[in-house]
Amino acid sequence: MHKKISNSDATYFLGFDGGGTKTDCVLADADGRVVARASAGPSNPLRSGYTRSWFSLSDAADSVLKQEKIHAGHIRGICAGLGGAGRSGVARRVTTFFERGYPNAEVRVTTDLEIALEAAFGDAEGIILLAGTGSAAFGRDANARTARAGGRGPWFSDEGSTFDIGRRAIQAVALAEEHRGPVTELSERIFDWHQTRGWDQLMDQISKNADSVFPKTFPLVAELADAHDAVSRGILSAAAASLAELAASVAKELGWQHREVPVAKVGGAYGRSKYFDAAVDAGLKKLIPRVHKVAAQISPAEAAVRMAVRLGGAKGNAA
Repeated sequence: MHKKISNSDATYFLGFDGGGTKTDCVLADADGRVVARASAGPSNPLRSGYTRSWFSLSDAADSVLKQEKIHAGHIRGICAGLGGAGRSGVARRVTTFFERGYPNAEVRVTTDLEIALEAAFGDAEGIILLAGTGSAAFGRDANARTARAGGRGPWFSDEGSTFDIGRRAIQAVALAEEHRGPVTELSERIFDWHQTRGWDQLMDQISKNADSVFPKTFPLVAELADAHDAVSRGILSAAAASLAELAASVAKELGWQHREVPVAKVGGAYGRSKYFDAAVDAGLKKLIPRVHKVAAQISPAEAAVRMAVRLGGAKGNAA
């Protein structure tokens, strides 16, 4: 049990950005200045399970607290933006987890989409196009009305995500081997990439934890696409088109068909392949002719701690 101290002594804030691959955590002081950062494993409870999510969130938090030589009782506010937290039951369970561990903290658990929107636009209007382990578009207009497309999990959604791209890449290798698809350099690299000796070991890995295989295939596809492998380029072109459709769907829902549309690309899929980034930009321009690309000025985890600062009533703003 942590020793409970008075709220006046609880002068730090935690922000989390948790998804299906990793968790980023930042710690801010009473003035909102970020003073420590750490990363841990995945913390989307719907993909990783609650136990693994608890461990990831705790490991990341323990690391930043240790860096500043403080303990849980010093935390006044927590904001966690997590994949899967759009479901109220998930948000409640994670909130309870934090409340038990941080007795002096005000806690807010929200989606990774909301903290990404905060990172890119603050309280202004705009659309974020998220592409990481999952994918989604999320937007807000000047009247605080929101719209969302995608992000419903890998079974029938998340088109254009690294999970989706990796699954399609491994499928392409199987089709090429069976002479039902074109030859691809992916076939020469896929097993070594995953440190397996063949299909049996690779399928064992997928059966145990698909999130440990498909998203980690994305960097290989990105590398080969930039090296002109036609199959890899085809996979990324299809993914880029799907992502553009998500953003266009949100723009239509917000009634932004005939105006400038601010869009920020957020997530680990971007910045890994010049071919993919260009394909996403072209897809957006095709479906949203007046798209205005916006770059996030802070990370989603930093946006989460900024929200925690507001929640806990600190004096400054996280930056």
